[in-house]
Amino acid sequence: MSYSVILHVAGEAAILGEVDELPKPTDNIVTILNPRQRDGKDLHYIDNNVVKVIWPIAKISFIEILESADEEKIIGFVRE
Repeated sequence: MSYSVILHVAGEAAILGEVDELPKPTDNIVTILNPRQRDGKDLHYIDNNVVKVIWPIAKISFIEILESADEEKIIGFVRE
């Protein structure tokens, strides 16, 4: 299962992408698939043909994990 994430790299704009699995506390790197800006545009410092980028954890401020389409379909409270 892949996760959509927003990666906040120190000194850069936020990066939207996917990861196959969430990083573990022992990981030193994070591999992002299909990196792009939050509005879907290409990142100016990455070549257009790149589909996977590896960032060192030391450069990352924090990672936001977005809910998947499956989770959006789950109904919480229902009043009748």
